Amino acid sequence: MKKQLKDTQILLEILILTAAVAIIAAAVYFFLVPSHTSVSSISGLGIVLSNFVPLPLSAITMILNVVLLIIGFFTCGREFGVKTVYTSIMLPVFLGLFEKIFPDFGSMTNSQELDVLCYTLVVSVGLSILFNRNASSGGLDIVAKIMNKYLHMELGKAMSLSGMCVALSAALVYDKKTVVLSILGTYFNGIVLDHFIFDHNIKRRVCIITPKEEELREFILHELHSGATIYEAYGAYNMQKRKEIITIVDKTEYQKLMNFINKLDPKAFITVYNVSDMRYQPKM
Repeated sequence: MKKQLKDTQILLEILILTAAVAIIAAAVYFFLVPSHTSVSSISGLGIVLSNFVPLPLSAITMILNVVLLIIGFFTCGREFGVKTVYTSIMLPVFLGLFEKIFPDFGSMTNSQELDVLCYTLVVSVGLSILFNRNASSGGLDIVAKIMNKYLHMELGKAMSLSGMCVALSAALVYDKKTVVLSILGTYFNGIVLDHFIFDHNIKRRVCIITPKEEELREFILHELHSGATIYEAYGAYNMQKRKEIITIVDKTEYQKLMNFINKLDPKAFITVYNVSDMRYQPKM
């Protein structure tokens, strides 16, 4: 039974990774390639190199990925390495498949600016799925993951920083407009990627001071089915003792909580903080 469950989980993981890679490959082939820009990816660098090297984009992407793949395997762990090996193989496979099915594909939007915008949005969906599964599509994603792990830099910022070098490579082949679009696309790709990754995990830490503490506690425990911590607090002006309730909720729970507090005690004192990384360390 356990083996069957494990096999099912592995199969599901493979399907999710495959779908994410298909999304990324579609973004590259249908939007990045027609735009002739070089936005924050090894595929973008491959587009530039394809003007000098007599190889198809899929082959150039595969060669570039292998070098960074070896580095990522030894720096980011076995699980990340194994998953990235799979996605790095599948990305050029999907690109090759699209090259066969849709040869000489032109711009879908007939606008270089719209192509870059569509690429940024679509590829960020695929990348966020991979990063949330402790994987990457290879190439610059590996560089960003290494920077995230060792420099504690947000993945979006790491992608933007590493991608700027690739974006600037467009100056070797294309005009000034294309170079500017490559740089802007790289920058916004990092912003959108952070949005997809961190908004998925973000929660709110809500601190409330109200005389109707018992009613609020009951609502949090039995209506939101969430936990809470109660502290004793003292006002600095008159040293009056009050109780402060602290709870961590997601977006939906936060809206319900605010609606309840507005009805219960509109004058309640509330402070809110975004929380994106919560860890519990069990007692030894």
